[in-house]
Amino acid sequence: MKKVFLIIGGVVFIPLLGLFLFVTNGLTEGKNVVLNGIDLSGIPDGMYIGMYDFKRWSNTVHAHVKDNEIVSIEIVKDVPGAEVTDCSGEVLRRVLEAQDTRVDAVTGATVTSKAYLKAIEDALNN
Repeated sequence: MKKVFLIIGGVVFIPLLGLFLFVTNGLTEGKNVVLNGIDLSGIPDGMYIGMYDFKRWSNTVHAHVKDNEIVSIEIVKDVPGAEVTDCSGEVLRRVLEAQDTRVDAVTGATVTSKAYLKAIEDALNN
């Protein structure tokens, strides 16, 4: 009987441990990502593609610029699991309002927020 409990415990514990490690892998580094901001003064009108690739926070965005302003940002490839936090809309709203990526991250979704912001920087700083 003891063996059965150990086997069942292992079957439950090992996947949970794997999930925990997957979810937390890279959190410290992701929180410490530096945002450089963007300078829109020299960016011609057009659509720009930006990507950010760090562990599970990989994403791709399209940023549309007109008259030296970001007019829209579309998420082309979303951060896996981001629908749980639903922070993308808030992050994009903040960038459009500030016309910069140096905005506050969404509470409880700092690393995911920074992943979107870095993708936007990649699009507009290249």
